Amino acid sequence: MIEVKNLTKKYGGHTAVRDISFKVDKGIYGLLGPNGAGKSTTMNIITGCLAATSGTVLVDGHDIFEEPVEAKRRIGYLPEQPPLYMEMTPSEYLVFVANAKRVPFEKSIRQIKEVMTITGLAGVRNRLIKNLSKGYRQRVGIAQAMIGDPDTIILDEPTVGLDPKQIIEIRDLIRHLGKTKTVIISSHILAEISAVCDHILIISNGKIVADAPLAELENSADEPICIKVKCDEARAKGVISRLFPKASAKYSADGDFTLISLTVDDSEKVRSDIFFAFSKEGIALTELHRDDKTLENIFLSLTNDNYVEEADAEWKHYESPEIDSKSDDGGYTPLFSAKNEEEDENE
Repeated sequence: MIEVKNLTKKYGGHTAVRDISFKVDKGIYGLLGPNGAGKSTTMNIITGCLAATSGTVLVDGHDIFEEPVEAKRRIGYLPEQPPLYMEMTPSEYLVFVANAKRVPFEKSIRQIKEVMTITGLAGVRNRLIKNLSKGYRQRVGIAQAMIGDPDTIILDEPTVGLDPKQIIEIRDLIRHLGKTKTVIISSHILAEISAVCDHILIISNGKIVADAPLAELENSADEPICIKVKCDEARAKGVISRLFPKASAKYSADGDFTLISLTVDDSEKVRSDIFFAFSKEGIALTELHRDDKTLENIFLSLTNDNYVEEADAEWKHYESPEIDSKSDDGGYTPLFSAKNEEEDENE
């Protein structure tokens, strides 16, 4: 188990992670967030690759800062760019990793054979890594994270750059690992997170804005019932107001049709009542459904409010002093001008 308590990381005047706390237990966890939200910083701190400004990270009770060796033994990490030696074969590389992790010889031979079988590397074990496809290189990266039999495996963008077949194979591998390990995945592909993860963590502007099982997030709030009927707005309002006098509804015209977004507790009976109410009035009903709340909708609703704030913070953090330099006439000096272009041509 990993427990993060009041974690903060500052780079000069920029705060990348702001006093976040969460726990990770068994299962597959998805770590999401916009660019610059603090995902990679958080993962690098958890794995001991980066120091924190304040806060603690406990890995099975071992402090990653106070007991780094014991804590790191329990974590396998695949960065976005797998740390591979291209002139080695997968077999040679995994022996090297096992030695670096101080895995006893007999145990390392057994583990290397096992991870090669699980990751499907047995058939290419003696080929140079530089000659392997992107998908197989990712498999080698995952295999090295598994060496040492860690309880937690952290994967940063594990399917980036892969073709659809390779993505499916890596997802199947992650599901297999999740049966016995704690797996944390960071990815920009929301469909991938939905397909393999049990629990979702969303970071926005350095803060945790969601920490819940995926099913709980998707059911946290019902989406409106969408209705399309062939009549004018007044007739549609009359039917809905008689049926649900206290419900919230929004109406819009679409040619001869009226579109209704109805917020009410959804059930098969409710939809049956709507159908028969319009049928009784002789009004054709062409659409009646509730849009499921998707991870994409959840992500956008939780991060959109902070997007401009994050972008402004990043701009100020990296702002060039040249942009604010003033010319002698009190105006701003352009970085590129017609005069400069003429000088370049003359040269």
